[in-house]
Parts: sequence; C-alpha cells; structure tokens
Amino acid sequence: FTMMAAAREIMAQYPDLRSSVQLPSAVSSGSANADVEFTLVGPDLRRLTEYSARMIDSLRRVQGLSDVDTTTALRKPELRVLVNRERASDLGVNIQTIASTLRTLVGGQIVSDFKDNQLGELYDVWLRAEGVNRDDKAAVGRLKIPSTRAGLVELSNLSRLEENRGPSQIDHFGRQRKVTIIANLAGSTMNVAVDAFSKAFAELQAPPDYQLYASGRAKTQAESNSAFLVALVLSLVFMYMILAAQFESFVHPITILLAVPLTIPFALLSLILLGQALTIYSILGVFLLFGIVKKNGILQVDYTNVLKARGLPRTEAILKANEARLRPILMTTIMLVAAMIPIATGRGPGAGARASMAKVILGGQLLSLFLSLLVTPVAYSLWDDFTIRVKRLFAWLARKRESKPLAVVIATPAAKNDPEEDRDTVFAEPVAT
Repeated sequence: FTMMAAAREIMAQYPDLRSSVQLPSAVSSGSANADVEFTLVGPDLRRLTEYSARMIDSLRRVQGLSDVDTTTALRKPELRVLVNRERASDLGVNIQTIASTLRTLVGGQIVSDFKDNQLGELYDVWLRAEGVNRDDKAAVGRLKIPSTRAGLVELSNLSRLEENRGPSQIDHFGRQRKVTIIANLAGSTMNVAVDAFSKAFAELQAPPDYQLYASGRAKTQAESNSAFLVALVLSLVFMYMILAAQFESFVHPITILLAVPLTIPFALLSLILLGQALTIYSILGVFLLFGIVKKNGILQVDYTNVLKARGLPRTEAILKANEARLRPILMTTIMLVAAMIPIATGRGPGAGARASMAKVILGGQLLSLFLSLLVTPVAYSLWDDFTIRVKRLFAWLARKRESKPLAVVIATPAAKNDPEEDRDTVFAEPVAT
C-alpha cells in the first residue's frame, strides 16, 4: 500500500494521463480491473456523460477512494456531418443515401468475395475510398452523393462538417446506453464505497429512467453477502441431520449446535479489532470456524452420554466429561491458533486473502472458546430436563387414556304392551376395563 500511494503521487504530476494503481486480481470480474465498479444506465449518452462527471467530482472528495474515473473516454477525434435537410430535399437527396455513401466510402463495406484457386482460400472484397479521398475534412466534403434532380452532388453542398471528439465505443446494458464508473480502495472498505456511490447518485436527482447498478467486485460481494445467510441456514440444517443420525437423538444435536451461532459475533468482532474487511475469504473462515466449535461440543456431549450409560448421575457425568475433554479441546485450539498466526501475519502475493480467513479463525476461536465450553454443558442439562418433563407428560397422558372408562351400548326390544309406537330402547352404561 505504501508503494501504491507513492505511485499515485508520481502519476498526479501528469493530470492529462488517466492512470490507475491497483493490485492485480486473480479472478477478473466486470469490465475493468477496479475494486469498485458501478454502471450508470440511461437512454441519452450526453446526459449519462454529464451525470458521470458530477458523480466523479463528488466521489473524489470521499476519503478512502482513489483513482475515481469512468471507462467512457470522449477523446476520440471524429468528423461530424450536419446535414441541411431542406437543401437535401430540394436536390432530391435522401438522408439514408448520405449515410450509406459515407459508410461505404469512409468506413468500407464488403461487396463481394474472392477465391484463390491456387491456395484454396476465400477473401472478402472491401469497397472503400482511397486514403487521399477520406483522410481529412476537405476530402470528405468533396465526396459525391447521388441525387434524383442534380446528378452527383458534393457533400459540402448538403451539409456542414465539423471536427469534434467522441467516445471510442458506445456500450449498452439492457438495450440502453451505459457509462461505467470505477474507483479503487485506499484505506476504505467495500461497504463504505458502495454507500458513497449510492449517495452520489441520489444527489443527482436523476429521472427514473436513469439507474445505477453495482457491477464487478461490488456486485460479487453483494451476491456473496446475500448467499451467506442461505449457506448459514443450510449448513446448520445439514449439521443437525448428520448429528441426529450419529447420536440417534433429536435433542443432542441442538445441544451441540447452540454454541455455533455464538461464533458469528465473535468472528465479526475479531475482524473489527484486526482491521480486516468482510470478504469472501473471511466468510469461508466463518464456516470453517463452525466446524471447529462443533467439534468441541461433540467431544463433550459424547463422553457425557458414555458416563451416563455407565450409571453416573447426570450432573456428575457432565462435570467428569468436561474435565476429561478439556485437555484435548485446549490442545486442538492452541494448535489451530498457533498455525493461523503465520498465515495472518504473512506477506507476499495472495497474503491478503489468506490473512482475512486466518484472522477470522484466530480471533473467533480465542474469543468464543470459553463461552462455548460453558454453553454446551448448561444446554445439555436444560435440554435433558426438558426431555424428562416431556417423557413424564406423555407417560401421564398414556396412563390417563388407559384408565378412562369405556361406554358399552346394550340394545333391548321394547315391551309389547307399550302404548307408544313400537321401537327399540337403547341403554348405555359404563363398564370398567
């Protein structure tokens, strides 16, 4: 970063040059190799250029952003033909005829093909005016345009030619014109840069048909942040299913996984304390941290079940299991932390990506270790009490259902001398089972 800042100071002495200082990206995304990239979309290229210039002026005043620029360069020399439509109509010249003539004589057009019988190759035949007839403004003005009333007419008699500068290429996004605005991070984070771009666009008060879209690495990070929540939920579901199959219980996996969400705030806190941004690599470190914390819970719960199966009371089994498993848990934790220190403090190509993942594991494991050691045995005790109460409730409901008297229906015929209508009389009496 020191060398990058020195390079920016050197290039600032040449304001006419469009320079950018950045680290090479291992995986390219977007139209430019820049840290932050946004696409401004709208129907009018002139207004897009105006809006992008205003946004660039606003973004250059934001601390932590550098090399703010646009990929649209209005520096290509061009010759514009402004047709006098009234004069062209009087001479019987169609605008489409002027356009097709200029396209053929200046730009060139494929009119046929040629086959070399000796080599067996097929070549395109281009029709184009010679260089002396298309190189300067006067030569283009002398081009002959066919008309229906005056034969061949010089282009200078129908139009006005002026030299100007325009874009080297016109890009499109969703069938609309687009201008890409880029910037590099110089001490800032991606989230701060995204907020700065959104604020600069809001200050334009542009019409609704002009929109700003994130692209490049900004779009990739936004997608990765939204996918992080989905991946988090799916990882918890899959871990629960595997643990439920291994322990043959629906309760013990909950006891183990209760310590996993505690690692998320500690991992984010470690990023803040170590001055590291949340990237795709740090997100991978969070998922790796889940497996490490889950491993500690498995050691505690599994040995507690073993001691309970040997006849020890629950509380004594919890205390002895945590005492016995504390040593391997500390050994693996210290080993992991010691292995992450060289990666977190390393230098060289790709060290930043590896350091972000190592710092998440380093800080998250140290900060969540003691809390997770307390959460698992307490959760085991509470869920065991809850399981016992549920079993007692179901046992009580079963006994009550078995002791409930059943109604037996007995039907007897009515007496013959009953003055009422002849019918059967039904008597119901409870019979104990």
